[in-house]
Amino acid sequence: MPLARSRDYLSIGEVLDGLKDDFPDISISKIRFLESEGLIEPERTASGYRKFYPTDVDRLRSILALQRDHFLPLKVIRERLVAGDLTVAAPPTAPPVPASTGAAQKKKVSSSTSGSELTGVQMDREELRRSAGLSAAELDDLEEYGILPAREGPYDEDDLMIATAAKGFFAHGVEARHLRLYKQTTDRELALIEQIIAPAARRKDPQGRVTAGEEATKLAALSRTMREAMLRANVKALF
Repeated sequence: MPLARSRDYLSIGEVLDGLKDDFPDISISKIRFLESEGLIEPERTASGYRKFYPTDVDRLRSILALQRDHFLPLKVIRERLVAGDLTVAAPPTAPPVPASTGAAQKKKVSSSTSGSELTGVQMDREELRRSAGLSAAELDDLEEYGILPAREGPYDEDDLMIATAAKGFFAHGVEARHLRLYKQTTDRELALIEQIIAPAARRKDPQGRVTAGEEATKLAALSRTMREAMLRANVKALF
């Protein structure tokens, strides 16, 4: 990751470009999130832009590797930072897969990987609460009404997006119980998707599960597009 010729540091965009090959799911928002959690502390220019020196990039790379390869929560990584230990050991070796099923198994793992494994961001319950700006009571309410799962973790970026959106609704006087309509709508959409992919999901061969997963992902994207477009159209009608 070469430094710019005119300066001895990298911008956040340059860091992103340099890490993309090793961490395809890295994003500017993720880097900012790690900074907000105190895991990285890049300097700032007089105009407020982040300055990443080689030591900052190495630190960020180590954090991302610990998340991706070992699925460590931020709390544990933070403890390692305090102790000055960012050693990245080789990830556990998976048991050997017979050659005849290796390709199919690889596709299956790729298509069924959870969101937390793909994004690399994992946090415990308290980290989620603080990152979203929720009070303990607000988080309890979101769990009570099924908006967020009731557990200690790990939580991923999708959970953080839900929690942050909920906090935004709270600022407008909306209560957790009012957000149940989103849970109910999501459940209905999921039921429709399950019905559509049922033939592929019932197949016994590994490729059937791969196909079902791919179809579910495409249908979820179509559902999101339909919902957002219809909502925008109806919001326009209010004015």
